[in-house]
Amino acid sequence: MNIQESVILITGAAQRVGRAVAIALASHGANIAFSYYDDAEPWQEAVNEISSHGVRVFAQKADVTQAASIRELMRNVQSEFGRIDVLINNASVWLKKPVLQITEAEWDIEMAVNLKGPFLMAQAAAPVMQANGQGLIVNITDLSAFQTWDGYAHHSAAKAGLVALTKVLALELAPVIRVNAIAPGTVLLPDNADENKIQWAVSKSALKRIGSPEDVARTVLYLIDEDFATGSVYFVDGGRSLV
Repeated sequence: MNIQESVILITGAAQRVGRAVAIALASHGANIAFSYYDDAEPWQEAVNEISSHGVRVFAQKADVTQAASIRELMRNVQSEFGRIDVLINNASVWLKKPVLQITEAEWDIEMAVNLKGPFLMAQAAAPVMQANGQGLIVNITDLSAFQTWDGYAHHSAAKAGLVALTKVLALELAPVIRVNAIAPGTVLLPDNADENKIQWAVSKSALKRIGSPEDVARTVLYLIDEDFATGSVYFVDGGRSLV
């Protein structure tokens, strides 16, 4: 797939990793559509940064846990661009609590954002891609799907489900649409991370360093270009999954 003038839809790209990926893809000539959840997010700043690369950009507030909201997003992206070439399911939520204290509402939030959302997005985008004769879906999971993280039972279960969903989608949507997942390690710490947190993250990496959102973006670029890759999970974690 040629990234030049392609249309890439990214969920949750107003800030942090999603925003960095959107900007990186725009710098390679892709037109960008993205969703954000809250008006307080710096979505207009993201629009300005993306458009500075001379590409078209469209942003819409949307709730990825609601099918009606997703259908509206898809209609508007199609109206704006006429097609969708790549879908990146990036929107995510992280909740931490001991397993015996997790409430039903907290479990439901994790499942809704991290698993139901990507499913509904893929279900809505796939017919558009099929009509265009090609497509790529990239699901952003994380290492909690493969490692045992104390306090993250609900998050880990949702992300592990996303890995399984990736493989089923890859099989069912082939040969027109390819579906892969990316599992980043520590590529962006919170703004308030102290030196102890930084050193902890470094110690967890086999390469003894922290990555960057651009590492994720380069993996997306690879998957756009490599049309024989589907149904796989790509670890971009500095070897953290090995430690």
